[in-house]
Amino acid sequence: MTLAQLLKQIEPKNERAEQETRRRWNACAKPLGSLGLLEDALCQIASVTGSADIDLEQKALLVFCADNGVVAQGVTQTGSEVTAMVARGFAEGTTPACRMARRAGCKLIPVDMGIKDFTPQPGVLDRRVANGTGDISQGPAMTREQAEQAILAGALLVQDCKQQGVGLLATGEMGIGNTTTASAVASVLLGCEPEAITGRGAGLSDEGLARKKAAIRKAIQTNQPDPTDPLDVLAKLGGFDIAGMCGAFLGGAAFGIPVLMDGVISAAAALLAVRLCPDADKAILASHVSAEPAGALLLNALDKHPLITAGLRLGEGTGALAAMPLLDMAQAVYEESNTFESYGMEAYQPQGGESCSL
Repeated sequence: MTLAQLLKQIEPKNERAEQETRRRWNACAKPLGSLGLLEDALCQIASVTGSADIDLEQKALLVFCADNGVVAQGVTQTGSEVTAMVARGFAEGTTPACRMARRAGCKLIPVDMGIKDFTPQPGVLDRRVANGTGDISQGPAMTREQAEQAILAGALLVQDCKQQGVGLLATGEMGIGNTTTASAVASVLLGCEPEAITGRGAGLSDEGLARKKAAIRKAIQTNQPDPTDPLDVLAKLGGFDIAGMCGAFLGGAAFGIPVLMDGVISAAAALLAVRLCPDADKAILASHVSAEPAGALLLNALDKHPLITAGLRLGEGTGALAAMPLLDMAQAVYEESNTFESYGMEAYQPQGGESCSL
């Protein structure tokens, strides 16, 4: 499969299923639209799957792991070796995301997209594109061909999950330096100055933050990415983890699985996916708004409304995992509520003012 073939598989949302889901919500014996974004989320899920019968029982989190050459510029508090350490932690079930995934009833799938000097580890899928990316402040992160390879790897993992009966996916990442690459990508896609959207990541000092902003500005000046060509932006400024997540969003749209977006890095990947194919938007659900400066800006660009606002900035897919129980609760109400008819009462009628848009 090529990227062009993948994009051709993505169709517009299924409005019939979306409308039927809204009709069922409105038949539940409660004020219309009173579960707000949770109702909207299930309507959106139906528009992706093509069915008003919602099935979220099997869940999976794809955690894309990769290293970034820009770490050489002193833009992080720790070294690249931490990426491999945390990847092993995913396989062993010991990271924060692992703890949360167990509570959420979600399978966690770590994926090696390009961890530096990583020894194959049982429990970590091997989808390596290269041994980490290039230093974006000195040249492109990857070739255009590598970017496409990484996108397709993410999309095909979604197809695998679909074949295994997964009904809800989430995206996560691990890669020291990836708030730098995500901020660089976001800066170009949003047309913002790097200084305005670059945050401290995992806790940089003032000096470290200044180095990070300078590295992003230099990366953009050096590589001259084309804002109208998402693949060019990804190849020159991104990471293999971002590319894999971009592919997961495209795969969700192509293969009919809703995908929960995590934080700012995931949101940068989602915006790349939507710029590659606007209809990919149907598969993307916003779990939370990241505390990073680019978080809200990316959500606004995607026109997505987060289910959670809690100042989260851990990554690993933890924000997406935190949103899963909310969707389970919404499904319980949707499927199990008494209806106005069963109570023998007249249904509520729209009085104006409520929002039913996705």
